[in-house]
Amino acid sequence: MLKKLVLFDIDGTLLNMGAINRSVLVDALKNVYGTPGSANTCNFAGKLDSNIMYETMQSAGLSNAEIADKFEQAKTTYIEMFRARAKESDVVLIEGVRELLEKLSSHSELLLGLLTGNFEASGRHKLLLPEINHYFSFGAFADDGGNRNDLPPVAVRKAYQLTGRHFSEQEIIIIGDTEHDIVCARAVNAKSIAVATGTCSTEELQKHHPHVLYENLSRTDVVLNEILQSSTN
Repeated sequence: MLKKLVLFDIDGTLLNMGAINRSVLVDALKNVYGTPGSANTCNFAGKLDSNIMYETMQSAGLSNAEIADKFEQAKTTYIEMFRARAKESDVVLIEGVRELLEKLSSHSELLLGLLTGNFEASGRHKLLLPEINHYFSFGAFADDGGNRNDLPPVAVRKAYQLTGRHFSEQEIIIIGDTEHDIVCARAVNAKSIAVATGTCSTEELQKHHPHVLYENLSRTDVVLNEILQSSTN
């Protein structure tokens, strides 16, 4: 019987992609809008891909209407370019991730999903490259909401559609590497597990009061035990 819903962020939590994320976005925005805006310097961490596109184009002086007019074209261009250019050699799995996913997947009481700012098509490609996509039967992506706090209810709904099980607040764990992951967990009273494997230090993450904070996910049994007994109480 399923007892816990465990939702993972992708970038900085499961893996790192190096410079390819930024370089592809820069080229896609140039291709569609004629300018990369602030894409060369924008902080992507924890943001939805859709919000990043709007933010970078607003910095170039485009109105929301102008951005929206070509948004679907920009999204499609970015995804197509990313899938064509991102290779296995661009991916670095975070320490301990493969071992943890293997252990978690062996527990029938756990359902693994994604909660990420990536568009689904590009996010899935990131997971396919190091062969960890199969651990995640569903997810909530940038395609599913206007901001990150919209995504946990989407994930719960998709989990219900997949399994017939409606997970309560106390049964949800969100694992991520930025304050945005902590905040969106808090928005639905889920448990947050923060990891300092992205751009945020442990000190920065601690300021946002996650329920649990790890340097990384390498202590497989410790993280597994935390998830299995996890509660926000």
